[in-house]
Amino acid sequence: MNFVFQPQSPASVAIADSADRFPVRRIFCVGRNYAAHAREMGGNPEREPPFFFTKPADAVCDSGTAIAYPPLTTDLHHEVELVVAIGAEGVAVSAEAATALIWGYGVGIDLTRRDLQAKAKAAGRPWDWAKGFDASAPCGPLRPAQREASSARTALSSGRIALTVNGETRQQADLADLIWSVPEIIAQCSAAVVLRPGDLIFTGTPDGVGALQAGDHVTASIDTLPDLQISIA
Repeated sequence: MNFVFQPQSPASVAIADSADRFPVRRIFCVGRNYAAHAREMGGNPEREPPFFFTKPADAVCDSGTAIAYPPLTTDLHHEVELVVAIGAEGVAVSAEAATALIWGYGVGIDLTRRDLQAKAKAAGRPWDWAKGFDASAPCGPLRPAQREASSARTALSSGRIALTVNGETRQQADLADLIWSVPEIIAQCSAAVVLRPGDLIFTGTPDGVGALQAGDHVTASIDTLPDLQISIA
């Protein structure tokens, strides 16, 4: 196949303790999946089902990246999240079968231009400019999920998730606080689109989201997973 110009190399994420990398196909993000954050953003977790938005694959960047403060905003926010890496194809899978699609897990940060998001919400417009900008999906090294006896992958259901800025804790919760579990998220996403190897799912953020400034150093962590560290340049 001939192209009119040389295609870009595929976006990818590091793999813990390996020189190999995980190629990224698409990035799906779940909104308001922790009750406290839903309330923080003015929502009602008792009545609102989960919803999804996307980021471009090349929004990913590695731990250790110095991310330029993005244009068009004066209110850049951090949102620490568990990232699920998909390693098998699935469509309309049940929650019970969803773990078979899991390749591994990582720690991610959904960077958000909050002021642009607020304007988009007020006007009933899409969030693309607020969520899908350059380097808006930093992701730490992925750790392969452990296999169960059935050969399915295990679903993370508990563990501390936290984010610090310049050593100060901003966000802290437990994965057990997720409104929709990892298998349920995969099942609902696969009901709308075909999930394929290389897809990443950012599963939502706990409360405590806040603004970042140039010069800030950020560490995002989840028990048993490699930390993600970025700085805002």
